[in-house]
Amino acid sequence: MSIRARFRLPYPAFTLDVDLDLPGQGITALFGRSGSGKTTLLRCIAGLEETADGFLAVNGETWQDGARRLPVHRRPLGYVFQEARLFPHLDVAANLDFGRRRIAAHQRRVSLAQAVELLGIGHLLARRSDHLSGGERQRVAIARALATSPRLLLMDEPLAALDHARKQEILPYLEQLRDEMEIPILYVSHAPDEVARLADHIVVVDDGRAVTQGPLAEVLARVDPPLRLGDDAGVVFSGTVVERAAEWHLARIVFAGGEVWVRDGGTAVGRRVRLRILARDVSIARSRHDDVSMMNLLPATVISHVAEDHPALALVQLRVGDTPMLARLTRHSAWRLELVPGQQVWAQIKAVALVG
Repeated sequence: MSIRARFRLPYPAFTLDVDLDLPGQGITALFGRSGSGKTTLLRCIAGLEETADGFLAVNGETWQDGARRLPVHRRPLGYVFQEARLFPHLDVAANLDFGRRRIAAHQRRVSLAQAVELLGIGHLLARRSDHLSGGERQRVAIARALATSPRLLLMDEPLAALDHARKQEILPYLEQLRDEMEIPILYVSHAPDEVARLADHIVVVDDGRAVTQGPLAEVLARVDPPLRLGDDAGVVFSGTVVERAAEWHLARIVFAGGEVWVRDGGTAVGRRVRLRILARDVSIARSRHDDVSMMNLLPATVISHVAEDHPALALVQLRVGDTPMLARLTRHSAWRLELVPGQQVWAQIKAVALVG
C-alpha cells in the first residue's frame, strides 16, 4: 500500500510531507514523539483536516488535490479513536449496524457476523453502549470500523484510555485482527511494548516527515538515530517453543541463532511466538561464564557501538547467528572490553519477554 501525503496546516502551523510504502496487510506502527505528526497524518488520510493546501494519494488514487477533496464518507477506511465514540442511546447491535449501513451492499466484504466473532462481542449485542466497560467499548468500536469493510484501518492510540488490565484484555483481539484480516492497519502508539507486541512494520515520524520505515525487527535493531527509545531500546524476533520444563515453569524457545529459556506462559510446544529482549537486560563477556545466575548465554559477534544520549552509556549492536541484538553498557565497560566490529563475545541475557 502506498500513501503520499503533503499538507500545510495553518492552525497551528505545521507541514506534513510523507511518502510511505507499506505492507498490504498487518499492522504498521506510526511511532514518534508527541507533536511529530502521527495523528495529523491519520486525520489527513481520513479527511478530517480542513485545508485547501494539501495533496493525498492512496494506492495511486487521488483523495485530495488542493480544494478538490474526496468526501469523508466516501473514503474506504475505518477509524478507531482513543475514545470509542459509540452512540450512547443505541445498543451494541445498532452501533454496529450504523457502520454497516455506510457501505453499499455490493461493497461489503466484512460481515457483521465476522466482526462480532473476531472481537468476541456476541454476548454484548443487546446491551446499551453506555453500560459497557472501557475495554468492551473499544472492542465494539473496532468491530464497527470493520463493519464498514475498510480498505485501510486507522487506529489512533486505541488503548491509551484503558488501564493495564483492560489493555491485556483487548491485545489478543488486536493480534487476531492483524493475523486474520487482510486489511492494512495504521496504528499510532506512544507505547514501545504495544508496538513490540502488535506491529509488523514501523514508520518513525518526526516533524511531519517519515524519517525511517521498515520491518519492525530491522528498525528496532538499529543503533543510529532517529529511533531513540532510551530504556525501551531492544529487539523483537520470533522463535518456536520446543520444550516446557514443568518443574521450573520455564519454556525453551529456538530462534535463528540459538535458544533461550523464558517463563512458561502456557504456549504449546511447536507454536511460534514473538520475543522481546531489552538492551538493558543484555551484558557482554569476552569468554563464557557458567557460574552466573543468567541462564541465557549466547555466542555473538559485535557489529558496532555508538554513544547513547547519556555520555556515560553506549549501545552495542550484536548479531547472534542471524538475529540482531542490542546491549547497553557503560562506555567504560565497552572500552575495558576493547569492543571492535567482528569481535566474538558472549551475550548474557537477564530477561526475555514473551510478547505474542
